[in-house]
Amino acid sequence: MSAAPQAQTKVKYALEDGVAIITLADPGTLNALGVDMAAELRAAIDRAGKEARAVVITGEGRGFSSGANLSAPRATDAQQGGPDPRDAGSALETVYNPLVTAVRDLPVPVVTAVNGPAAGVGCSLALLGDIIVAGESAYFLQAFRRIGLVPDGGSSYLLPRMIGRARAMEMMLLGEKVPAKTALDWGMINRCVPDGELMATALAFAKQLADGPASLGIIRRQAWDALDAHWKDQLHNERMNQQVAGRTEDFVEGVSAFVGKRQAQFKGK
Repeated sequence: MSAAPQAQTKVKYALEDGVAIITLADPGTLNALGVDMAAELRAAIDRAGKEARAVVITGEGRGFSSGANLSAPRATDAQQGGPDPRDAGSALETVYNPLVTAVRDLPVPVVTAVNGPAAGVGCSLALLGDIIVAGESAYFLQAFRRIGLVPDGGSSYLLPRMIGRARAMEMMLLGEKVPAKTALDWGMINRCVPDGELMATALAFAKQLADGPASLGIIRRQAWDALDAHWKDQLHNERMNQQVAGRTEDFVEGVSAFVGKRQAQFKGK
């Protein structure tokens, strides 16, 4: 079952065999993630959470995302009645933080297919994937120091946990490009593939996830929770999540298939 791409300005959405394909579609700016695109992306994420069993996020053209759109015209906070026209963090509170949190909290697995640059908040978005696939020409960049700002979009949370404090500091303080092959060596991504194989690889992962049991969504939530949980709390999380998973139709099917020595046919329920 598939649905045609939904007409949107800067974000494309398609549903194919249970996989929601979300494409940042402003290639002229290397998919700069302005507040307008962020709003469309949030709507696409919310839709995928309701109708898909796995999600792929990628960028159209030569880049995944060049980060926030600094050249986009916008009214100052003062013009909008805000208290501080120089508050560079206001959009984080109202737009970007809710967006990245929505991606993290999706009830289904997320694959990011990173083509070309993933910079700034675009880097943060790329690193939110449960499975991160990058083309050989891709690179990851914490560009904030170049303009006198600080890492955002959750990158200062994600990077030390993914690659360790030393390498995270290097990325954030020096602001140098990290090529896809280096990112793979560092354990920051799952696969580095030839550019021409990027989407096929990402979609293969996503289809495998979409064909899996409902427990995959519980697993991703459990893994995210583990980043902050104490030992005893995480053991309790595992116990409660196992209760939920054990009551799904997919658990019954999985056991039946195992006993019957056949391939399980999961429905995501």
